[in-house]
Amino acid sequence: MSDKAPAFLKKMSRRSTRHTLQERNENAPEQKKQQRKRKGELTRRIPTTSKKQHYEIQNRCFDGDVSPSVLIETPQKEVLEETTNLSGFKRFRFKNLFVKPSPLPCLSWANSDDVWIKMLNKELKYVHDKSFIQQHPTLLPKMRGILLDWLMEVSEVYNLHRETFYLAQDIFDRFMLTQKDIGKEHLQLIGVTALFIASKIEEDIIAKELVILKALNWSLCPETIVSWLKLYSQVDSLKDEVNFLVPQFSQETYIQVTQLLDLCILDIESLDYQYGVLAAAAFCLTWDSISNCVRWMNPFAQTVREWPRPQLKDFKKVPTEDRHNIQTHVDYLAMLSKTHERKEDFLERMSPVAVMGILTPPKSTEKPAND
Repeated sequence: MSDKAPAFLKKMSRRSTRHTLQERNENAPEQKKQQRKRKGELTRRIPTTSKKQHYEIQNRCFDGDVSPSVLIETPQKEVLEETTNLSGFKRFRFKNLFVKPSPLPCLSWANSDDVWIKMLNKELKYVHDKSFIQQHPTLLPKMRGILLDWLMEVSEVYNLHRETFYLAQDIFDRFMLTQKDIGKEHLQLIGVTALFIASKIEEDIIAKELVILKALNWSLCPETIVSWLKLYSQVDSLKDEVNFLVPQFSQETYIQVTQLLDLCILDIESLDYQYGVLAAAAFCLTWDSISNCVRWMNPFAQTVREWPRPQLKDFKKVPTEDRHNIQTHVDYLAMLSKTHERKEDFLERMSPVAVMGILTPPKSTEKPAND
């Protein structure tokens, strides 16, 4: 018996092992289903986390100017990522980093940092450039000023808001940047179409409206100069425990600043500057980021100071508290002409010839003889 015991036990052990393996193979699909079920239950118990925002620092500095960096939202990244563009400059992506804190107060209806970042990003998305005039050989820069001056007059007649006019101006400038060889006979039609798009009025110009909308890829919501000005004015005059959406600034002061911006926007060189910078220069905010724009705007400000002070106007069906928002019109073309004369006089005074040729070497015949 003792001799057979080991063989018997081995045989039973092998049968037991085969039986155990067979049971495992038969039960494997069911076990996998149960495992997947338990895993699914565990997954459902874990609360989903909200999407984290990540931003890319983008430098907006120009030659001779100091502009604030802005942040561009990027796809989710867990770690710092380094990339090198074609120019050889390195770009970094940071998680949840703000270059400059938002100047907005805490808002009950939105995150102030998100609102600020979206405003800054729109300055990059909605591109305007005075070089568009080179794409239309029959047009002159002053023609744009005449058109915008006329649109201001139309806006006042129809009690349109300042935001509507400045949105129309942005639509016009960006549309012209996408086109080539537009003749001056089409300029007024494009301008009034842009105004109708901005004011959301349907007229018998749907064909041209569709052309403009397609060219702009239906991007119709920039932060205009006036929206930036309202933000600066509101933050500057904000009092404690008040609704941020209710205007706190003086209407009289507001229309004085808007008259300066109305005059500046007629000059095509205004397209050299971001809307936020133009509004800040008129409002006299941080010098480092707007110094070039302030210097350019100075002759315009001098002209505005010489003109009669703007007065608030009453409009039918417009509440008193909203009258500062209606786009008004004065003789801006005369003011623009005066400003250009002032700029020319300044350049003549600063030219080397006007300073007795100090920077020009004297002719050889005029040099004093050596003793």
